[in-house]
Amino acid sequence: MEYQFNFGWMIAGLVITLGGILVVVFYRQISDTMANGVSSYEKMKLYGVITVIVGLLTTSNILSFILEFVFRLLLGKN
Repeated sequence: MEYQFNFGWMIAGLVITLGGILVVVFYRQISDTMANGVSSYEKMKLYGVITVIVGLLTTSNILSFILEFVFRLLLGKN
Protein backbone atom coordinates (compact mmCIF):
# COMPACT_ATOMS: atom_id res chain seq x y z
CA MET A 1 0.00 0.00 0.00
CA GLU A 2 1.56 3.23 -1.11
CA TYR A 3 0.52 6.86 -0.88
CA GLN A 4 -0.66 8.51 -4.09
CA PHE A 5 -1.76 12.11 -4.44
CA ASN A 6 -5.01 12.58 -6.36
CA PHE A 7 -6.45 15.89 -7.64
CA GLY A 8 -10.03 14.63 -7.30
CA TRP A 9 -9.53 14.02 -3.58
CA MET A 10 -7.86 17.42 -3.31
CA ILE A 11 -10.84 19.24 -4.78
CA ALA A 12 -13.29 17.27 -2.61
CA GLY A 13 -11.18 18.02 0.45
CA LEU A 14 -11.13 21.73 -0.33
CA VAL A 15 -14.92 21.74 -0.62
CA ILE A 16 -15.26 19.90 2.72
CA THR A 17 -12.77 22.29 4.34
CA LEU A 18 -14.67 25.30 3.00
CA GLY A 19 -17.90 23.88 4.42
CA GLY A 20 -16.27 23.41 7.81
CA ILE A 21 -14.89 26.94 7.77
CA LEU A 22 -18.35 28.31 7.00
CA VAL A 23 -19.80 26.33 9.92
CA VAL A 24 -17.14 27.74 12.26
CA VAL A 25 -17.72 31.30 11.04
CA PHE A 26 -21.54 31.17 11.14
CA TYR A 27 -21.99 28.76 14.06
CA ARG A 28 -24.41 31.03 15.95
CA GLN A 29 -26.80 31.48 13.05
CA ILE A 30 -26.68 27.76 12.23
CA SER A 31 -27.17 26.82 15.85
CA ASP A 32 -30.09 29.21 16.34
CA THR A 33 -31.79 28.00 13.19
CA MET A 34 -31.18 24.26 13.35
CA ALA A 35 -29.91 23.11 16.73
CA ASN A 36 -32.06 24.62 19.51
CA GLY A 37 -30.07 27.73 20.25
CA VAL A 38 -27.52 28.61 22.90
CA SER A 39 -27.05 25.16 24.42
CA SER A 40 -25.42 23.87 21.25
CA TYR A 41 -23.07 26.71 20.27
CA GLU A 42 -20.02 24.78 21.45
CA LYS A 43 -21.19 21.59 19.72
CA MET A 44 -21.66 23.46 16.46
CA LYS A 45 -18.13 24.92 16.66
CA LEU A 46 -16.78 21.43 17.46
CA TYR A 47 -18.55 19.95 14.43
CA GLY A 48 -17.09 22.71 12.26
CA VAL A 49 -13.55 22.11 13.52
CA ILE A 50 -13.90 18.35 13.01
CA THR A 51 -15.14 19.01 9.47
CA VAL A 52 -12.13 21.23 8.76
CA ILE A 53 -9.75 18.53 10.02
CA VAL A 54 -11.45 15.83 7.91
CA GLY A 55 -11.34 18.19 4.92
CA LEU A 56 -7.62 18.78 5.33
CA LEU A 57 -6.99 15.04 5.63
CA THR A 58 -9.06 14.48 2.50
CA THR A 59 -7.22 17.24 0.63
CA SER A 60 -3.89 15.52 1.17
CA ASN A 61 -5.44 12.09 0.42
CA ILE A 62 -4.38 10.82 3.84
CA LEU A 63 -7.99 10.03 4.79
CA SER A 64 -8.42 7.48 2.00
CA PHE A 65 -5.03 6.00 2.90
CA ILE A 66 -6.12 5.58 6.56
CA LEU A 67 -9.52 4.16 5.58
CA GLU A 68 -7.95 1.66 3.19
CA PHE A 69 -5.52 0.58 5.92
CA VAL A 70 -8.33 0.08 8.47
CA PHE A 71 -10.52 -1.86 6.04
CA ARG A 72 -7.61 -4.10 5.10
CA LEU A 73 -7.04 -4.83 8.80
CA LEU A 74 -10.72 -5.56 9.41
CA LEU A 75 -11.29 -7.67 6.31
CA GLY A 76 -7.96 -9.47 6.46
CA LYS A 77 -6.96 -8.76 2.89
CA ASN A 78 -3.27 -8.26 2.15
